[in-house]
Amino acid sequence: MNKTGKVIRWEADRGFGFIQGTAGTQDVFFHVKDVQRGWTPQVGQVVTYELVHVGGKGPRAVAVQGAASRSAARVPTSHPAPTRSRARVEPRTPAPKDPWLKPILLVALLWAAVLGWASATHRLPAWVVPAWLGLNLWTFVVYWRDKWAAQRGQWRTPESSLHVWSLLGGWPGARIAQQVLRHKSRKEAFQSTYWGTVLVHVVGVSGLLFGQARGLLP
Repeated sequence: MNKTGKVIRWEADRGFGFIQGTAGTQDVFFHVKDVQRGWTPQVGQVVTYELVHVGGKGPRAVAVQGAASRSAARVPTSHPAPTRSRARVEPRTPAPKDPWLKPILLVALLWAAVLGWASATHRLPAWVVPAWLGLNLWTFVVYWRDKWAAQRGQWRTPESSLHVWSLLGGWPGARIAQQVLRHKSRKEAFQSTYWGTVLVHVVGVSGLLFGQARGLLP
C-alpha cells in the first residue's frame, strides 16, 4: 500500500535518509537505491513510498518518489493537461563556492616549488615531485569512486582512508575533489580532520627539511 510522508533527513554523501512517520510511529529509513531513478530527494519534500519491514531493522521505504511526479504520472492520456500556461521553472541554486579552494591551490603551487627545490638540492629524492603529483591525481580518483558508490548504494571508501591520502600529501587533490564533486565538503567533522592532515603533512615535511638544513638530520 502506498503511503505519503515528508523527507526530514537526506545524507547525499552517504546515500540514505529518513521520512517522517505518522503521529506516534517511527521515522522510516530509505536508501538511495530505493529512490526513483532521475529524482533527487530534498529535505521537506512530500514523497510517496511503499513500506516494508526488514527483520530486526525497523521499517524501510522503497519505491520512493516525489508526490508531484506520481500524481503527474496518473494524468489520463485522453485528457491532456492544458498547455496555454506552463508552470514557472525555478532556476537551480548553484552550490556555494569553496572560499578555501584558491588559497589551497596557491599553497599547493608554493609547496610544489619547495619540493622541487628540495629535490634539486638533493635534500629529497628526485622522484618526490612526480610521485607527489601522481598521489594527488590518485586522491581525486579515490574521492570520485567514493562519490560514485554513495550515489548507487555500493561499498564506500572509509573516511579514514581518505584522510590517509591527504596526510601522505594528497591534500590539494582532496580539496579539489571536495569542491568539484561536492563530496564531504559540508561535513564539519570530516573537514576538521582534513585540515589536521594538511597541517601535519606540511609541518612534518618542513621539519624534515629544516633539520637537514641545520645538519640535525642526514
